[in-house]
Amino acid sequence: MRGRRFPITMIGAMTQSAQPSRIHRLPTVLANQIAAGEVVERPASIVKELLENCLDAGASAINLEVERGGVGLIRVRDDGSGIHREDLGLALARHATSKVHTLEDLERVSSLGFRGEALPSIASVSRLLLTSRADAEDRGWQVVAEGGPPTGEPAPVPHPPGTTVEVRDLFYNTPARRKFLRSERTEFGHLHEVIKRIALSRFDTALRLRHDARSVLSLSPARDEAQRTRRLAAVCGADFVEKSLALEYSAMDMRLWGWVGDPSYSRSQADLQYFYLNGRLVRDKLVQHAVRQAYQDLIYHGRHPAYVLYLELDPSVADVNVHPTKQEVRFREARLVHDFIYRCVARALGTGAGADAGQATAVGWATGRAPAAHGPGRVGEAMRDYASLSGGAPAPDTVPGDTPALGRPLAVLEGGFLLARNAAGLVLVDLRAARERVTQRRLFAGLEEGSVRSQPLLVPLSLTVGQRRAALAEEHRELILSLGLELTRLGPTSVAVHRIPALLRGTDPAGLATSLLEALEEEIRGAESGNLGDALLESLAAQAGGNAAEDSPEHLDGLLREVERLQADPTRPLWVQMTPNDLAAYFRRESTGGNRAPGGEGRG
Repeated sequence: MRGRRFPITMIGAMTQSAQPSRIHRLPTVLANQIAAGEVVERPASIVKELLENCLDAGASAINLEVERGGVGLIRVRDDGSGIHREDLGLALARHATSKVHTLEDLERVSSLGFRGEALPSIASVSRLLLTSRADAEDRGWQVVAEGGPPTGEPAPVPHPPGTTVEVRDLFYNTPARRKFLRSERTEFGHLHEVIKRIALSRFDTALRLRHDARSVLSLSPARDEAQRTRRLAAVCGADFVEKSLALEYSAMDMRLWGWVGDPSYSRSQADLQYFYLNGRLVRDKLVQHAVRQAYQDLIYHGRHPAYVLYLELDPSVADVNVHPTKQEVRFREARLVHDFIYRCVARALGTGAGADAGQATAVGWATGRAPAAHGPGRVGEAMRDYASLSGGAPAPDTVPGDTPALGRPLAVLEGGFLLARNAAGLVLVDLRAARERVTQRRLFAGLEEGSVRSQPLLVPLSLTVGQRRAALAEEHRELILSLGLELTRLGPTSVAVHRIPALLRGTDPAGLATSLLEALEEEIRGAESGNLGDALLESLAAQAGGNAAEDSPEHLDGLLREVERLQADPTRPLWVQMTPNDLAAYFRRESTGGNRAPGGEGRG
């Protein structure tokens, strides 16, 4: 602070503010606005609180309508149990709740909301309209609150069973708070994320979202496996469903189920991580550390796993009343919970202790399906105690877990071979052949769906190909375009490459065009043009063999998973298994000198 001077007026203000004042009771409106500072951060905060109230009321369908990112309007309607007329005013009073009656209730909280601060806090910073009809009543009742408690008695209004909360002009009476809001697009992005979190917490509830009179999300109740998979894809994306593994474990009165992403699906941000405790989304460092530890040998530093996990346990062993937003939690047996989560996820990924003998789950990459039943018992009920989970002897009716057949990549060797490790030992993969076969399968799949997805070049590439091939490019332009390659004839002997198959990004466009036109010319010359598409796809796939542009660890791991799905081709094997016995037999030498390792004396 040396050399820094304050104006005399500022010093006087500091001295005056430091003087003690008499204790006084805060006005109700001011107390609610202070509480709103903890509960209502932005429109998304309001949506979270209101949706949780809907779920606590037993709603089977929730409709949400917002305007201007939620700043102009938030209207939430549900078909739950509703609020009785005489309780409407009380619902807007601080510390009023129907969910907690005694200290014992607080120690075993099973509802999403229980503090009794949300509605009065929201009403203190907005214009709020609360309308509800209880199951036993023949009409609805409505109260109005503008920046404070309700103004007047409840008025009768027509309304179906359930509740509607309408919030307008957020922070209209606290302009300083409103200045901290971001753009409408940003605020709606946060609000949309809240909807997705709720959608994953309650599969049995229908959810509909409209923004500025436009339908954004419409989710029907998901009660079976196929419907849950569709909802998971709608929220997390089809890629996550395709590259996720369903798991389910039970032990020590705890149950963990859900989906974990393939390590090859790791992300640059922790933006696809959902963890629910007894149906409540939580952001807990203990949980995050347990999951991250399970992935630590599978993904690179700086990458983040993707998962949707549900932990169920006795509410009395977890305290959810440690933060106003109720997203943090404190476990009574933190180490036990941490180890349970870690070992469950590690086993599902095939890296946990005893992972190859004693997993109580059915796994399936690229399915996103829930665990299936094996044998006489249902999966997830087989694990009898925590000892089996911790690597001890498996329970009698546990089922062996699957581990990736070709294991995980270790290194790319000179000459174009990939070294991997699996449960049986080492695997050596012919990278060029693997890339060709996988690309060929993907291209054929795209062609069967109508056309192969393409990617435009930043600058079209001019290429001299000769008069015959330039003419063929013009004559078969539509066929070539359906394969993801766009060629236009520039002159008698030249063509321009505008687009290439997206699967072959990183491949030389000139090589792709030349290879395809060469194959086309040979097929035409051989009078076998009846199956031109297949022949041309094979020529494109062949160009993928030398494309090492995407040989990242994640890509290589994904390539191994693709190779596992391919049918074996005896004419060109893609990989070879080397067990410890194979390696020992190779290096074993007779006492007389025996075999020598290639290229030298074969020193041990």
